[in-house]
Formats: sequence, structure tokens, C-alpha cells
Amino acid sequence: MPQSARDPYLVLGVAATASGAEIKAAYRALVKQHHPDAGGDEEAILAINAAWEVLGDRERRAEHDRHRVVSSHQATVRSAAAGRAARKATAESARGDEALLVWLQTVYAPIDRLLGQVINPFPAEFKALSADPYDDQLMEAFCAYLEQSQAKLEKVETLYRSMAAPASAQGFSLSVYHCLSQVKDAVVELERYTMGYVDNYLHDGREMLREAKQRRTRLQAERRRLDL
Repeated sequence: MPQSARDPYLVLGVAATASGAEIKAAYRALVKQHHPDAGGDEEAILAINAAWEVLGDRERRAEHDRHRVVSSHQATVRSAAAGRAARKATAESARGDEALLVWLQTVYAPIDRLLGQVINPFPAEFKALSADPYDDQLMEAFCAYLEQSQAKLEKVETLYRSMAAPASAQGFSLSVYHCLSQVKDAVVELERYTMGYVDNYLHDGREMLREAKQRRTRLQAERRRLDL
């Protein structure tokens, strides 16, 4: 029985409602059991004597009981507060997950779809134009693709500004914006090419779209990891 046991009732093994006689009997029995002369533990007998000094004295026992009630009440209050805090944290987490899901479905999903409608057709459009960049019909078709892409990117910008991302998705949202910016810059470079047939513009626009495609793929993988 460790001396560090602080509740004298626990040390003597009696209930807090025990009578004086019951406490005295418990004390005597424990002394006989743990006395060093009988081969008992010295630390145990010290704890037993300390408990008896409190419970064997009416005034000290009454004072101890008052503190015990207060401590019990404080423990109950702390437990209740911890419970409320845990429930609040759970509720806030649920609301955060719900807000994130709404943003992903309302903003990110259509943005991803529109970006794909710009990025994915480009290789075929580029291949068609490469057959003869100076062919008016091929160039007209390529310019139509760029005009449609510009209209889609305007929708993407409107969607992006329509709802702020939740705090938990700020980094993800920023990556979406970088992807959008990269696609916009690529379209601008490709439009410059159509104005003067400067190959550098075509090359830069192509590389930007290639990088934007890779970024979009990473965003899709990150979205799957969110598992909502």
C-alpha cells in the first residue's frame, strides 16, 4: 500500500459514510497486518497511521470531508467542461467537413471539368494545325478552339470567386488558382502565335498546358485523398 495514497478512506478501506467504530476497527486490523514487527511494509504502516490521524479525529475528518466534496464537485465540473469541449470540437469538425464538401462539389468539381475541356483537346488541336499552320481553315479551327477555351476560363474565374474555400482547403484552393492561371497564360501565348506565327509563343503555350495538365492530375489525386 503506497504512502502516496492520499484519500484516507481508500487507505483504510472504508466507505466515506463509515462510523467511527468501523474506522477504528479497520485501522486496528490494518496495523496488525502491516506492522513492521509482523513483517509488514513500513511505507504501508506510515500511510495507515496518516489516514487514522485524519479519520480518527472528528474535526479533522469533518474538514477532510468538506474538502473532499469540493474536490469531487470540481472534478465533476472539469469532466463536464471537457465533455462539452469535446462535443463542440466534434460539431465544429462536422461543420468543417460539410463546408469542405459543399465547396468541392459546388466550386472545384465544375472548375476541374472546365479546365479539362481546355487542356485535354489541345494535343489534337495542335496536331491538326501542325499539318499546315498557314492553312486558313486549320487556323480558323484552332482560333475557334482558343475562343471557346477563353469562354470556359471566364466561367472558371467566376466559379472560383463565387465561394471562398474553407480554411482546411486554403492550400488546395491556391493550387487550383495556380492551375487556372497557368492555363490562362497558355491560351494567351497561343493567341499571340495566331497573330504573327512566332514559334516561341506556340512552344511556350504548349509547355504551359503540359505543366497545367500535370498540376490538374495532382489536384485530382489530392481530392481523392480527402475521402469525403
